[in-house]
Amino acid sequence: MTALAVRLRSYRPQRRYLPVLAAFALLVGAYGFGAARYPAFGSGQVVLDIFIDHAFLLVVAVGATFVILTGGIDLSVGSVAALSTMASADLLQHKGWPAYAVIPLVLAMGAILGFAMGLVIHYFEIQPFIVTLAGMFLARGLCYTISTESIAIDNGTYTAMAQTPIPLGGTLHVSPSVVIALVVVAIAGYVLHFSRFGRTVYAVGGGERSALLMGLAVARTKVAVYTISGLCSALGGVLMAFYTLSADPLGGVGMELDAIAAVVIGGTILTGGSGYVLGTVLGVLVLGIIQTLITFDGTLSSWWTRIVIGVLLFVFIALQRLIARRSR
Repeated sequence: MTALAVRLRSYRPQRRYLPVLAAFALLVGAYGFGAARYPAFGSGQVVLDIFIDHAFLLVVAVGATFVILTGGIDLSVGSVAALSTMASADLLQHKGWPAYAVIPLVLAMGAILGFAMGLVIHYFEIQPFIVTLAGMFLARGLCYTISTESIAIDNGTYTAMAQTPIPLGGTLHVSPSVVIALVVVAIAGYVLHFSRFGRTVYAVGGGERSALLMGLAVARTKVAVYTISGLCSALGGVLMAFYTLSADPLGGVGMELDAIAAVVIGGTILTGGSGYVLGTVLGVLVLGIIQTLITFDGTLSSWWTRIVIGVLLFVFIALQRLIARRSR
């Protein structure tokens, strides 16, 4: 037996990587099953279509990753995304604003909402669940003050972003929204893993009191992660407007649960301190490929997607607990 073979046999991945590896194995297994069962499923465009259909969810889930890494939760992301689409549509269609003015405004609006929730959570010491739940109702209510009906968007910039494919060779292509989402992923990965702020995020999630004793900027970090989540939610809303070319006051309902599910399935621990942006990407792809499999089957109700996601959440949370117990 060669020395390389001995090293490979003795290799054991660190336990904190196991949930990410499990998500990757699930993704590969689901794709292999679909490719074997449905001939068209094996096309590379199927995977790219998952990115196209879930680009906005990926951006929202990246923002949720920052919050969950600190041990918090943000239930407002779906409503903030919907508010972003409604505000964009109203300003574009009814007020006649140009897209280059609307997009920065709605992004700033999402960041300010997240900043405000972060301030309340830290300085008033209120549970994130309660504060972001209030934020969810506030943002959803603001959607209905704009309009109780859906608004179609026919702005040239939004239409171009929705209908202009980016060729990747052959018949493969992605949308501009996918490029934006991947840029967000790259920036988030760099910030979390190669910056002082990212190290502080992990430290706060590992133990807020310990982080304080180490002299870390706990208050600033906690407020910042909710600001980032609000910003990502608003950007997700803009991408959702690109995707649908419309805005609906009921848009994004349940998106907060999808984002949390993607983060958890991707290996980020709900109590904070451990997780990876790459895992979140895998989590979004897992959700997308499950939905695609059910669509290809054609005989199952779309509600089966929720059932499967619920089972997967239970399995991955149980896996996290098992790993945490064995690491003690």
